[in-house]
Amino acid sequence: MSRQAKKIILMLVDAILIALANGIAFYFVDHYITLSGLYLVVTILAEIILYLVIANGARVFSKINRYTSIKEVGSIVLAITGAYVIAGIGLAVLRVSFSLRHLVLTYLFAIMFIAGSRLVWRYYVEYRLHRHGLQTGRFVPTLLVGAGDGAQVLLDRLTYDQPNVNVIGLVDDDPDKQNTWLHGVKVLGGLKNLPSLIKKNEIEQVTVAIPSLPATGYEKILASLKDSKVKVNRMPKVSDILLDRSNLGQLEDIDVADLLERPEVKLDMTQISDKITAKVIMVTGAGGSIGSEIVRQVSKFRPKQVLLLGHGENSIYMINREMRQRYPDAHIEFVPVIGDVQDRKLMFSLMAKYKPDTVYHAAAHKHVPLMEYNPHEAVKNNVFGTKNVADAAKAANVGNFVMVSTDKAVNSSSVMGSTKRMAEMIVTSENEPGKTKFAVVRFGNVLGSRGSVVPLFKRQIKAGGPLTLTDRRMTRYFMTIPEASRLVIQAGALAKGGELFILDMDKPVRILDLAKKVIRLSGHTEEEIGIKEVGMRPGEKLYEELVTDAEATNKKVYDKISLGHVSKYDTTKIIEFAQHLLTLSDEELEKEIVAYSNQHNGQDKVEGKLEGAS
Repeated sequence: MSRQAKKIILMLVDAILIALANGIAFYFVDHYITLSGLYLVVTILAEIILYLVIANGARVFSKINRYTSIKEVGSIVLAITGAYVIAGIGLAVLRVSFSLRHLVLTYLFAIMFIAGSRLVWRYYVEYRLHRHGLQTGRFVPTLLVGAGDGAQVLLDRLTYDQPNVNVIGLVDDDPDKQNTWLHGVKVLGGLKNLPSLIKKNEIEQVTVAIPSLPATGYEKILASLKDSKVKVNRMPKVSDILLDRSNLGQLEDIDVADLLERPEVKLDMTQISDKITAKVIMVTGAGGSIGSEIVRQVSKFRPKQVLLLGHGENSIYMINREMRQRYPDAHIEFVPVIGDVQDRKLMFSLMAKYKPDTVYHAAAHKHVPLMEYNPHEAVKNNVFGTKNVADAAKAANVGNFVMVSTDKAVNSSSVMGSTKRMAEMIVTSENEPGKTKFAVVRFGNVLGSRGSVVPLFKRQIKAGGPLTLTDRRMTRYFMTIPEASRLVIQAGALAKGGELFILDMDKPVRILDLAKKVIRLSGHTEEEIGIKEVGMRPGEKLYEELVTDAEATNKKVYDKISLGHVSKYDTTKIIEFAQHLLTLSDEELEKEIVAYSNQHNGQDKVEGKLEGAS
């Protein structure tokens, strides 16, 4: 049934209840006063019309009745009060003889019947869901961590969205909340009591009901559960709810990102808005992990048009559909473009047609071991593809060009890292005064990306283990995808041309520690799953660096954004060397490109290498 049909039915029901209230009130006062039938008909019609008009204006009929609360009941009471006050004033002004006793009784019965009907319906729905839960499966005994606003909202929604969840009690360290009740559920103790409460009540699930809980809070909860085999999850975060990525009653797994997440980046909204609002934005690699998140972040600033460029048909379809659903009335035109950055003619055509104000270049082959097996493709996509997009942007007088780079470009030992270093050299050298402002943003690994180790660990746990590590000593820098994307956008807004921006990734994380966290989050123990060392793969390093000694400046330009020293290169020479690479065998290419990318000291060495190779 459509929402409009439900609204009409609700209006009819309320009208009938007002008429019923009048009839019952008349029955009570009929022994004391005489009221004409005409008087009753006129007052009933007036009360109904006034109520429907006021209630419709207050959106009483637009509420979802199964979620009726004090707020919704208050709206109904105000609408009825308004209708009866106006009706009484109207009768007095028109000097129509009326019974105040009848009017007051009718008013009270109307409140009782209409508000009562909503509450009765809510409890009927809850009873029906409860019965459905009994019929479809057993209840899951659950403890909620947190007894604040988040828990109140979650308890309210679990009845409808998770009817099989049976909340036994709440846990909160606040001493003022101990032994209190929330929505009929008692606060049974603090975090230190979790193990005993789990054992005593045969708990199978612990849900964190604190949507803004920091990483240290999650670590503390998991530490208290290290000896308990229970499923651990959380209610959605506020940011996910606001972005329509989840609903309030949806329970989500606690991810490693929750444990490593740092305080949210505060952006210079005015500076970014000047670059994005009402402007044309192009994102290459828009279907990828970073590219799609850049699309989500820039769309918050209401650009005029966003070009979603990508080679993968399905990924571009998904991000285009997501954005159109999220911003149906925002007057943002999302343009899905299936294309390859290696297609130089297409890049020039797109730039000339749409004339973007800013280009975020996130398209790249990023998988290190895979590019060791396909070095020529890495050169074509990461070097020639970047040159194509950069040249096309300059020809179309694009305002800003921001390339997404990686820490694997620093002292590279891989084909992928070396091609990204060459791309950095091209982009930072393209800058010319008065023309397109080119900049590079370099950072480490992002949690949750397609090539991230975390999804691999999860698949291995699902298969029963073991988790495979290349080396127990290996460390990596990690950042969440939203944080990295926001900093890329902020760096782009700061660009004056030719910069290498380096993001503050905090301290590197041991992959072994990461593996242990993923196992703990899964509800298993390390002994059950196991961790196996398999040796380093082609192109991998034990640790990554964000900046070389030659690039280091310690010059901070924004919170978590620093500048690296940049050398100017002849991009023609770089492309000549890249063309030379394509004539080599896989082994020769790998050897020469790694040696080349690690020459950080200027173009003399570049030219020397080219002369030796020709």
